[in-house]
Amino acid sequence: MTPDAPIVSISSGRVRGAWRGTPGAPGASAAFLGIPFAQAPVGELRFAAPVAPEPWDDVHDALAYGATAQRGDTGDTLIPEPSVPGDATLNVNVFTPAPGGSDAALPVLVWIHGGGFTAGSPASPWYDGRAFNRDGVVTVSISYRLGFDGFGHIAGAPSNRGVRDWLAALEWVQENIAAFGGDPGRVTIAGQSAGGGAVLTLLGMPAAQHLFHAAWALSAAIGDVPRERARTSSAKLAALAGVAPSRAGFASVPEGRLLELQEAAASAPSKHPLAAVHAILEDGLPWGPTIDGDLLPQPTLDALRAGVGAGKPLVLGATDDEFTMTTDAAKNALRLIPAAVALGRLRFDGDARTAYLEANAAQRRKGTAAVLGRYVTDRVFRSTVVRVAEARGDAPTWVYRFAWVSPARGWSLHCLDVPFWFDCLDAAGVRELAGEAPPRRLAAAVHGAAAAFVRDGDPGWRPWSTAPGTTRVFGGEASRPDISSDGYAEVRALVTGA
Repeated sequence: MTPDAPIVSISSGRVRGAWRGTPGAPGASAAFLGIPFAQAPVGELRFAAPVAPEPWDDVHDALAYGATAQRGDTGDTLIPEPSVPGDATLNVNVFTPAPGGSDAALPVLVWIHGGGFTAGSPASPWYDGRAFNRDGVVTVSISYRLGFDGFGHIAGAPSNRGVRDWLAALEWVQENIAAFGGDPGRVTIAGQSAGGGAVLTLLGMPAAQHLFHAAWALSAAIGDVPRERARTSSAKLAALAGVAPSRAGFASVPEGRLLELQEAAASAPSKHPLAAVHAILEDGLPWGPTIDGDLLPQPTLDALRAGVGAGKPLVLGATDDEFTMTTDAAKNALRLIPAAVALGRLRFDGDARTAYLEANAAQRRKGTAAVLGRYVTDRVFRSTVVRVAEARGDAPTWVYRFAWVSPARGWSLHCLDVPFWFDCLDAAGVRELAGEAPPRRLAAAVHGAAAAFVRDGDPGWRPWSTAPGTTRVFGGEASRPDISSDGYAEVRALVTGA
């Protein structure tokens, strides 16, 4: 511990962080890790709404990432997101160039991690805010309860506990970020995959509107689990665990056992090779924000169409082939099956299928496996971009595509854009996803757009809301922005049905 370690006073007490670089020198910033924004969700608080932390008297060392809701070794993942053991899983990490600078009033970025609402961790080296700090942005990454503990239906327990964790973390930011040099009136929320879905959920949630002023959603996977499906999955989980589907029943089952059973409870066994793909396309994610009639009174797109969040600027986009990597293994098995037939097995038929295949002729030349991967990508992610942009009407909305192809993976795949967005190409795990020499000019362009949006509310190209179809294409070393007048034309048949 150095004598000049930064100490900041917040609502719960004082916290001690660590400098990265020499204080006062260009590029120096401080990290405060694992600060609790709520009490540990264990014991009587396990299935409760988040409760504010108890104040402390001594200085709290915020020098290591806090416990994560994700448990154990998840194996190789596209983004390195380590699990940290412990009970106090509701915590935030703050990265700032101006700790203690309550008059600095810097813009604030709050990052929500992905992981399908069942996995993921805010402790990734990719989510370190040092590049945003360099650009004058205070950065916060937050944790939240996952899977059944965060989103399962439990009689006698509050719904959407993971969503309530997001709200509690954002309330913490409103109350405390000024102490870290941030402006609570200039908060942008951002996230990728399920984290991008969380951003859109919050954007369409009346109860969240006072907590942020802008949003950026990367590859958003919207939850919107129907209430009846949430109840059915929870009842099945209770049956598998051999307990009553009540708060007391679930509380009697160890956390580890519920984690083992929650995937089985949300899936239907089948020998059909495309069954898992079809289940995702038809049923959506098994656990996630649920339309409960209370905190989430209506589906996200309906809320956006009704004008919720219309006053907040939004940027959203996706990579070109989010999930095409998942069908690569079936390339040989599918090589003799026409793409139209394969799509028919996923119940995609008629004029819409014909139009879709015509619009994706270039992908079709890569084989049926590539078409299926693009179709899943388009159904889950890319069509969502268009639907959200159209739902918002003339509300300020910018759209982009991330089209650069990884030489290591052969596709512009899921998560590939994240290290470019954070400008952390030298971080652990990037080489495995993006190859030996990912283009730094592309990182400068993507990150520069993100930093400009957080600072000024404009990423630097014409918004879709004033010129529908306008899309910024991030695709390599181009020195000038590549703007398409209809960047998502390939998914139009999925949106219009023809």
